[in-house]
Amino acid sequence: MKKDPEEIWGRCLEVIKDNVSQQSFKTWFEPIQPVKFAANVLTIQVPSQFFYEWLEEHYIDLLKKIIRKEIGADGRLEYSIIMENNYKSANPYTVRVPTSNSREVKNPAVSLPIDVENTPIKNPFIIPGLRKIKIESHLSPHYSFENFIEGDCNRLARSAGFAVAQKPGGTAFNPLLVYGGVGLGKTHLIHAIGLEIKRNHPEKTVLYVSAEKFTQQFIEAVKNNTIGDFQQFYQMMDVLIIDDVQFLSGKEKTQDVFFHIFNHLHQGGKQLVISSDKAPVEMSGMEQRLLSRFKWGLSADLQTPGLETRIAILQKKMYAEGIELPKEVVEYLAYSITTNIRELEGAMISLIAQSSLNKKAVTLELAKQMIDKFVKNTAREVSIDYIQKVVCDYFDLPIELLKSKTRKREVVQARQIAMYFAKKMTKSSLANIGAHCGGKDHATVLHACRTVNNLQETDKQFRGYLEDLEKKLSIH
Repeated sequence: MKKDPEEIWGRCLEVIKDNVSQQSFKTWFEPIQPVKFAANVLTIQVPSQFFYEWLEEHYIDLLKKIIRKEIGADGRLEYSIIMENNYKSANPYTVRVPTSNSREVKNPAVSLPIDVENTPIKNPFIIPGLRKIKIESHLSPHYSFENFIEGDCNRLARSAGFAVAQKPGGTAFNPLLVYGGVGLGKTHLIHAIGLEIKRNHPEKTVLYVSAEKFTQQFIEAVKNNTIGDFQQFYQMMDVLIIDDVQFLSGKEKTQDVFFHIFNHLHQGGKQLVISSDKAPVEMSGMEQRLLSRFKWGLSADLQTPGLETRIAILQKKMYAEGIELPKEVVEYLAYSITTNIRELEGAMISLIAQSSLNKKAVTLELAKQMIDKFVKNTAREVSIDYIQKVVCDYFDLPIELLKSKTRKREVVQARQIAMYFAKKMTKSSLANIGAHCGGKDHATVLHACRTVNNLQETDKQFRGYLEDLEKKLSIH
């Protein structure tokens, strides 16, 4: 076979044409350009990140079959993504994306601790007749330490997790329990710990399982009368990672079997990593003996990320996805979505998809429209942080000055305007607004609102300031 990328891709297209509709072929395959072929890897260029994700989601099985047929069993496909930065004069650039059939995180084969040939087994984990079994780790390669942004909100949990990954079962952090609200990175961090352990200790058997899945498997084991096999399977692990352990609340029998698995692993020097939405002291419906074991190691919380961390998370995501956004759009997203990293990243991906599909440049205006639709269902309000930023930008003041004790007239006025809009546009208490504005009390916030109301009635220029700012702050 002549190793010419255009020739190979041409043959691929002939097969694809017979397997998809004409419209799908025109939309999703005609725009693709073959770039190069080397070492059994065909690189194709696609117009955007959204385009790549659509292919991966809807056509990956077809593409894999065709690549195997055209290149051979070792054939692989890689994508090169172009994003046109048409909101400014930057040149288009290309980003390499790992191939979809990348190597999975494999565990070594494990010898069974029971004589399977002479035992009638109905265990969903074990295939009769085999002396060794393969246990999938169920770790996601995307959730690595490299992709985990460190900030004040998660420094303790990340540092402890990294220490555990270097020496699983050999630190004081056993078990390591990480806890925090929805979308703050718990699942990402515990996957990262598992991946790092596999990288440092490939001989260890690592298993990630959600507490919900663990419970379902236990119920199946009860039905099939294989509780002993179920327990024995989990006791074979070197590292057991349990996600959302609060799901075990109120499930006494599941907690009981988990208690015995926990004891067996801990006594054998095996590592346990657990995530929860609450600290052990706040968990209800959990047996005290289990809670006491959770406290043996380290409990580290993940808090809401600060503004700088949120911006860093978006920048990291942009770099990974091979896209570029204007600075003011990134800041707007980071200021608008304050409590949930998953929502923050989801908003950015939605914005990119909208831009890519509608062939529109990513502008602040587009971001405002999208954020409005994205958060409408949750009736999200603009944040105090964002109000302060807009006011400071408008009056060309550093935000630190707004939060300082200074009594300079222009700073006092800007501070009062920020307080006024915070009271008008958020559901925050007066005390909370005051705390954001340099530790003022609620009486100061009330005085500021009265002052702004009086000034807008008597001062035309001041009223103009408020009208301008209201337009800038409005996300509707």
